[in-house]
Amino acid sequence: MFGAGGGTNSYREIEETGLIILWGSNARETHPIFFHHVLKGVRNGARLIVVDPRRTSSAQWADVWLGLDVGTDIALANAMAHVIIAEGLEHRTFIERATTGFEAYRDAVAAYTPERAAEITKVPAETIVRVAREYATTDRAIICWTLGITEHHNAVDNVFALINLALLTGHVGRYACGLNPLRGQNNVQGGGDMGAIPDRLPGFQRLDDDEARAKFERAWGVAIRPQRGWRLNEMFDAIERGDLRALYVIGENPLVSEADRSRAQHLLEKVEHLVVQDVTLTQTAQLADVVFPAAAGWCESEGTVTNSERRVQRVRKILEPPGEARDDLAIVCDVARRLGCDIGPPHAETLWNELRSLSPMHAGMSYRRLEESGGLQWPCYDEQHPGETFLHARLWENPLRGPRAPFHVVEQEPPVDELTDDYPLRLTTGRRLDSFNSGVQSGEYTSPLRRGERLDLSSEDAQRYGVVEGERVRVSSRRGSVVVPVHVDPGLRPGLAFMTFHFADVATNVLTIEANDPKSGTAEFKAAAIRVDKISEPAAAASR
Repeated sequence: MFGAGGGTNSYREIEETGLIILWGSNARETHPIFFHHVLKGVRNGARLIVVDPRRTSSAQWADVWLGLDVGTDIALANAMAHVIIAEGLEHRTFIERATTGFEAYRDAVAAYTPERAAEITKVPAETIVRVAREYATTDRAIICWTLGITEHHNAVDNVFALINLALLTGHVGRYACGLNPLRGQNNVQGGGDMGAIPDRLPGFQRLDDDEARAKFERAWGVAIRPQRGWRLNEMFDAIERGDLRALYVIGENPLVSEADRSRAQHLLEKVEHLVVQDVTLTQTAQLADVVFPAAAGWCESEGTVTNSERRVQRVRKILEPPGEARDDLAIVCDVARRLGCDIGPPHAETLWNELRSLSPMHAGMSYRRLEESGGLQWPCYDEQHPGETFLHARLWENPLRGPRAPFHVVEQEPPVDELTDDYPLRLTTGRRLDSFNSGVQSGEYTSPLRRGERLDLSSEDAQRYGVVEGERVRVSSRRGSVVVPVHVDPGLRPGLAFMTFHFADVATNVLTIEANDPKSGTAEFKAAAIRVDKISEPAAAASR
């Protein structure tokens, strides 16, 4: 929408805005450091609105909680836009100056009345109206989202729906106004910045841009094909077709983290040559033909990390890696050399300076400046540039520099995995505070808070199924089943269940559906249809 894949605001702006909307984000547990900035904003007078199917620990801090049904985010966002336009609260000057496609968008959201949206989302119409008015009339407002928005079969359309709201109200391109995707793991932002995206070169430069590609070809001394690469789900499809015969996995555990785990295991076992480079012997590494033991990224390696506010910071080596573990860069350079391409010595600063020479948005970030400043936000165009606190200020300039931001018409679509009499419960998955992702980094310790996976049910559903706290049940979807104990969660509404994939001994992702968004490749982790059955056999047999 704006030409760069990064959050528009700094963390400090969260503390100084007037309204914060956490949409599909339980930041209190999944981004606890960021949530400290949210709480500072609340203490400074900001209103907090949480949009989430569950009444999460983040929602407990909110002034308003919108407990929508899973997968109805577009209907809610479009209904808010309907109210804003119907009441004349849109920012007409900004729309005319900085956007395109408003008329088509206006016509599309006209059908999403608050009453119709209430039927779809289960959020009361009067609440939709109140939140829409508050977002439109607050001078400074920020929307933040995470995987609750993006892990759907229409993930990109969900994000478009939120960006449309910001364009409609002029809540972008100004201090303490903006749109912020909170990154799901450390340095996910940095990975994208470095070109780990199928259609981009480092610095978000388009692969099909002849001028940008020629610049890299001169620096690297090779021809670069303009064709986009494969996303992970497309790689798995290619393995299935026989078009992909070797897979090199660095710092990822797809056997556990991918949707439809049974299929993922089948394909990882099918690929002819699997190489895994990681800090621990992950479940994926246990299937590998070759394992490269890697140094930890935080204290055993040199380099940089980029967080959700686009701040690039230095990472410093203070420990030697144990055993045969080596720095990722050293391993990659050695593999390249064995393949007949000497890409130079594995020095992090040398590599960074090469990046600065090729990526304009990083040009001013020398190691010296990163050390002295404690980090700089991109874009930072030269060594006198302070880095941009917030993005897209150009949208307020007259005449406008660069292209306008387009509205995108998006329509509500239900989840792919339909609820039926056989599968009457909606399972949504996510993360919890005391564990992390697929458990690689957090699975080796015993938490006094929680010792394993569980199925969260509402008290009404627990009563309906005749189960009590701690009782083991079988959870089944159209793809597989797992056995877990029950936790009765007062934050859940009837018909909704919740699990994580933190624990490898409970393969939660055999339940989730591999319905991928065609635009992003992300699977619909948030909306599986399941059933729950009491277990009559002994616990040991159930475990087997």
